Amino acid sequence: MNRRTFGKTVLVGALALPSRAVALGPSVSGGGRGIPLSRLREQMKAQGGREARVPLLPEAAEALKGVESLEAEGSGRVPHYLRAFGAVPAAARPFAQLIKTVYTRGSVAPAVKLAMGLTLAQLDGSPYAAAHLERLLRACGEKGRSLLRALEVGSSSGLEAPERASLEYARALGRGPTGLDDATFDGLRAHYHDAQIVELAVTVCFSSYFTRLCEGAGLPIEPWAGDTLPAAIPSADESSAPRVALMSDAEFDAYRELVERAKSGQGAAKSLGLGIAHSQRAMVRAPEQMRAWFGYWATVREAQAVDTATKLQVSFAVSMQNGCRYCTVHQVVGLRRAGVDVAKLIAMKKDDAALTPREKVAVVFARQLTRQPIVSSPADYKALEAEFGTQGAFELLLQTCAFNFMNRFTDGLRLPSEDEAIKVYQEVYGPGSYEGYRKRQ
Repeated sequence: MNRRTFGKTVLVGALALPSRAVALGPSVSGGGRGIPLSRLREQMKAQGGREARVPLLPEAAEALKGVESLEAEGSGRVPHYLRAFGAVPAAARPFAQLIKTVYTRGSVAPAVKLAMGLTLAQLDGSPYAAAHLERLLRACGEKGRSLLRALEVGSSSGLEAPERASLEYARALGRGPTGLDDATFDGLRAHYHDAQIVELAVTVCFSSYFTRLCEGAGLPIEPWAGDTLPAAIPSADESSAPRVALMSDAEFDAYRELVERAKSGQGAAKSLGLGIAHSQRAMVRAPEQMRAWFGYWATVREAQAVDTATKLQVSFAVSMQNGCRYCTVHQVVGLRRAGVDVAKLIAMKKDDAALTPREKVAVVFARQLTRQPIVSSPADYKALEAEFGTQGAFELLLQTCAFNFMNRFTDGLRLPSEDEAIKVYQEVYGPGSYEGYRKRQ
């Protein structure tokens, strides 16, 4: 079995796809690099007039006042990706902080991370995400323009080795957690230390989230998005970055926060009986990104138009679709804690026969958006909305996006499952079932 080292932890090879998983294709276009930017630009024009599937916040809404966005201060421009939170207004502000943190903060150059995001927009076929990520990349000076030229011509041969490795990593992980092979990961490790790799992993995972949010919500491209640059994005000082990952004060502080949250009973890992999950232990290596992600997701979790069990059914379906071993095991733990009986959990690994009609509506939508975001239609979302209401449908859209993020993060880094999670999994599927599942890879 292949083994990959991440810092001092040995990350064991990802497990085989669960029996009901459907492997993702290489891209919506059938090619390894996704849809050419020239074609996405043509599609941008057609998308400008479409109607959003979700209620958009008014630009002057209280929830958007003083939001720190990536647009130039005083421009008056509010992107639809922030206005999309009309059903859960409290999440608009932390989402603005999240997208800014992911793409512009940390020790890796923003231009590199934005180019990775644009690569995901090509793979997933999202004209809306491509429009904004291209704008942001153009605001990154000469480095941004050189990366954009490489993406336009479909060749990274003229880029520096770290940039080439980053884009190849984005393409591989962007296809799904099972798409990342050891050679691609090792190519990234040749140029970045552990903390930077976590930062880059979050970039790819968030970009997968972003494309599905944009296309699932059917966001129309703003009239000003085609020819108006956002605020200038300063470059990171990469010249002084250490070649090994020093444990920073920020990481120590962030880890202390995780410990306190676990002790106080806050957070998803605590509710699953897992204490501090390995996903949290990994993400703490990029503390700014960790705080932004978990801060945003904590706000989303407060919205409760849909019951926990149905949301877990969605995250289970997404994790199975993506072939994510770590998250599939976690969702089994969550569903068991939520009172779902063992017989139903066993049946769910085979097909959807044990699901209620209501659960099936949510699961079918989640799988479709996971498989190919651009193929998701207004009718798919209307079916979800008819069953769960405006807020409930949006919550399930965000749940689907979140586990496309987490699947890539956890299995992309080959995080080992926690002992308690393995114990619950084997209580459901029988002694030795986890080892048998793991060894099928």
